[in-house]
Amino acid sequence: MKIIRSALHALYIFWVFLVFTIFMLIFLPGLTLPFFFGSRTSWIGYKFLWIWSWIFSLLTFIRYEFIGRENFRKGQSYIYVSNHTSFLDLPGIRLLIPGEFRPLAKKELLKIPVFGWIAQGATVIVDRSSGESRKKSLEKLKVILAEGISILLFAEGTQNRTKEILQPFKDGAFRLAVDTQMPVLPMVVIGAGPLMPPGTINLRPGKIKIVVAPEISTVGLTDTAELKQKTFEVMKELILKNS
Repeated sequence: MKIIRSALHALYIFWVFLVFTIFMLIFLPGLTLPFFFGSRTSWIGYKFLWIWSWIFSLLTFIRYEFIGRENFRKGQSYIYVSNHTSFLDLPGIRLLIPGEFRPLAKKELLKIPVFGWIAQGATVIVDRSSGESRKKSLEKLKVILAEGISILLFAEGTQNRTKEILQPFKDGAFRLAVDTQMPVLPMVVIGAGPLMPPGTINLRPGKIKIVVAPEISTVGLTDTAELKQKTFEVMKELILKNS
């Protein structure tokens, strides 16, 4: 019985990677070309990312439950702040967020075959080891916000590989929010880590919950540390209440 379970598990992992690769290649023109023409057509690329995420979820039996969709205000640009527990966070977040947005992504993603081409256009790339790169990426995010496009930042800076509910937050998202006076919309992903632990390909099907909190206004706010602490407490409470 153990051998059969192991074989089925290996077959499932192969199936997931097959789905991931085949549909990414099928949709590759729609996932890359719109970004070459700037914000006039980039929304098309995000439509294709939504379709790809929906197919990926459907065919891999990884289901997403969304709570708090009413907290998105139509026509409002946000600085989305999320935790990060697994690669499986990303398809769910794309299915949840209405319209297009720009995630801040580490440069290492560019090395992933096919996916790296998509990341080049659909995200803002940063070299976390370079202070100059971090500064330039924040300036680019400000420009994107000024164009009316929301951005997404993983507050912990990387996937959480610890036993803590949340790792300490980085300053970038909150400095950006204070500088631009844009509202922060916190969200948490719950259950993705056990289905695909960080740094592994040990996948299994199941349900992932993504919970959105009410927005946090930054109007008149000047204290980055205060905003960071408030967002941390909101997100920690969401995880504790919904786990």
